[in-house]
Amino acid sequence: MRKWTLPSLLFLLCLLFLLPDHGRKLHANAESDADELVDPPKVEEKLGAVPHGLSTDSDVVKREAESMTRKNLRSNAEKFEFQAEVSRLMDILINSLYSNKDIFLRELISNASDALDKIRFLSLTDKEVLGEGDDAKLEIQIKLDKEKKILSIRDRGVGMTKEDLIKNLGTIAKSGTSAFVEKMQTGGDLNLIGQFGVGFYSVYLVADYVEVISKHNDDKQYVWESKADGAFAISEDTYNEPLGRGTEIRLHLREEAGEYLEESKLKELVKKYSEFINFPIYLWATKEVDVEVPADEDDSSDDEEKQSTEGEEKEDEDTDKEEDEDKPKTKTVKETTYEWERLNDVKAIWLRSPKEVTEEEYTKFYHSLAKDFGDEKPMAWSHFNAEGDVEFKAVLFVPPKAPADLYESYYNTNKSNLKLYVRRVFISDEFDELLPKYLSFLLGLVDSDTLPLNVSREMLQQHGSLKTIKKKLIRKALDMIRKLAEEDPDEIHDKEKKEVEESKENDEKRGQYAKFWNEFGKSIKLGIIEDAANRNRLAKLLRFETTTSDGKLTSLDQYISRMKSGQKDIFYITGSSKEQLEKSPFLERLKKKNLEVIFFTDPVDEYLMQYLMDYEDKKFQNVSKEGLKLGKDSKDKELKESFKELTKWWKEALVSDNVDDVKISNRLADTPCVVVTSKYGWSANMERIMQSQTLSDASKQAYMRGKRVLEINARHPIIKELRERVVKNPEDASVKTTAQLMYQTALMESGFMLPDPKDFASRIYDSVKASLSISPDASVEEEDEVEEAPEVENTGSEKEETDSTLTEEEQEDIKDEL
Repeated sequence: MRKWTLPSLLFLLCLLFLLPDHGRKLHANAESDADELVDPPKVEEKLGAVPHGLSTDSDVVKREAESMTRKNLRSNAEKFEFQAEVSRLMDILINSLYSNKDIFLRELISNASDALDKIRFLSLTDKEVLGEGDDAKLEIQIKLDKEKKILSIRDRGVGMTKEDLIKNLGTIAKSGTSAFVEKMQTGGDLNLIGQFGVGFYSVYLVADYVEVISKHNDDKQYVWESKADGAFAISEDTYNEPLGRGTEIRLHLREEAGEYLEESKLKELVKKYSEFINFPIYLWATKEVDVEVPADEDDSSDDEEKQSTEGEEKEDEDTDKEEDEDKPKTKTVKETTYEWERLNDVKAIWLRSPKEVTEEEYTKFYHSLAKDFGDEKPMAWSHFNAEGDVEFKAVLFVPPKAPADLYESYYNTNKSNLKLYVRRVFISDEFDELLPKYLSFLLGLVDSDTLPLNVSREMLQQHGSLKTIKKKLIRKALDMIRKLAEEDPDEIHDKEKKEVEESKENDEKRGQYAKFWNEFGKSIKLGIIEDAANRNRLAKLLRFETTTSDGKLTSLDQYISRMKSGQKDIFYITGSSKEQLEKSPFLERLKKKNLEVIFFTDPVDEYLMQYLMDYEDKKFQNVSKEGLKLGKDSKDKELKESFKELTKWWKEALVSDNVDDVKISNRLADTPCVVVTSKYGWSANMERIMQSQTLSDASKQAYMRGKRVLEINARHPIIKELRERVVKNPEDASVKTTAQLMYQTALMESGFMLPDPKDFASRIYDSVKASLSISPDASVEEEDEVEEAPEVENTGSEKEETDSTLTEEEQEDIKDEL
């Protein structure tokens, strides 16, 4: 005991010595604290005019500022390592898959929307999960801080617990989506995806440090943070403002990502990718307002002088006005304020019933979708919901005009005007699988609840549901175009036209299909070539002019309804223009018999008729090819027999021209002869098209040229006279020359290119000589040779004289041009 007595005494003495000094320090600290607390902490007023604006006390603001400026992990945080798969995925995202940096905002808003969807679903069975006040408002808020280079995205969704943060943001296999679907597998909507998918990691395209602050109803508020260096940290949040419920993501942007601190850029991205998110998206935006402030002394003195002058002139003013003059003078100035501005204000009309949407709303929606702010309405639209194995909603529009580059590089570009949404999140507008190329002129969107929403957008192209969606979209698109034709009074048959004209209720729709055909008719023809499954449906949409349509468009159904009794084929002819075809010798006998012939003048028509072989059990017949049947004539056999010697002689005379045969024609009335091709060979128009191709190969085209047949008009006087001369003297050179000249003329009149224009011209000149009684041996008079005088070079003096005749200004102009 004695050995501890002395140390104890010394310890007590030290305490007594230190206590007075410590007391003085405590007293001093209390006095200083009292001075600082003269103005106690106040709750700051809400910024802007929005009632649910964030409100914090000054201490929270200070702690939050410290948190936002940090770029180092908190020292007291619990450290974790990313799974190897996550680290590998982040490398893929940053380096290849997500080369478009803009999409990070789309991914974060998508995740926020999913979190809001989840809490809304949970509230169906438990309303208390939403809470009260601001927590019950399901919305997304975007805020930026230019000084600190921080972009924040906040939602009032379901939030995440500490365990959720570790699982959802540290692994892939155990995502919030799969956990939620497993929990709700007994019932409800299982299609809602999780709080954070893999797309969350795209934030590191623009940020080098990320904080995720989250509050779940079942846990405290935590902070997840990472610098994308293979590790992340989680700690209880004692720095930031209490969220109540939900998640806030803060991106500390890189130097090269400064464009995302501009309000205009954020508005652009939201409009592009998230315009139709099912929850309101707000941006903390600047706004200039007019504010009344006290006027300066100089301004007020000037006003007083002015008012006193007016007072002298008007002494009998009311007393109320005098009181107004005594009030303090103010002036209006511009002041910058902040308020929440909603960015996705376009209504998602496809989520509503088509019966509830007005024509004006469809037009506004089309203008928003097409970024077209003109006055023209879309020609037609189709709004429908598809149910069954694949559920989706869609709206399709027919634009009023075709884009100028619609058919440029048609087969080499992947351009689509159909936007794909999955649960109101924009995925892509470059999905060829949704619509075939020939319907790429349609505008619209598809919103599917069946397709998965995940990082691998490209993998969606291989998803089996897309084939079903495509099939239904094509059918609806063709039905929409067919309905456009049915509602056009000009398209109605003659029997019903009088009733429609008397009603005069569809004047606005009159001529709409003709307008559609002039803009997009080529797409329908390309569809017949490419889409065998829908060929008959597309054929019903074809329109063309005919020999009896008086310049109006006709359909195949209307043509068939006007066919003559006994007519089995649909007659058509191809060429470069209607004017040219109307004068074609191939139509002479058909016109006399009053048979209708279709004019095909588009180059694509030649390819079209190779695929459209028949329609409604009626075969198509090109009147410029073999096989034309116009009924039997009792004198046909007699004519063939009487002209047998001429046709045989003429065929032998044209052996060098590769003429397959010479026959009596049943299609000519006034023309002596024409050249037709075999049924399955190229027509004259097709040969011209192929020869005009830039990379055409003449050697290969020879295999596709049809066999040429010379058809002669047995009733024509030239043919009759030629027959008589051949009978008298088959070896007469002049007769052979005439036969050759007639063939070349028929070849040119039938639309073919002459193989030797020089030979044809020489025969024409010889014929002219004969008609003028000029000897065939007469030669051209030779020109007298005149010796040309040698050119004399200009001497220097002559050049100076020439230059001297020019003014100084003219000489300067010449020098400038040189």
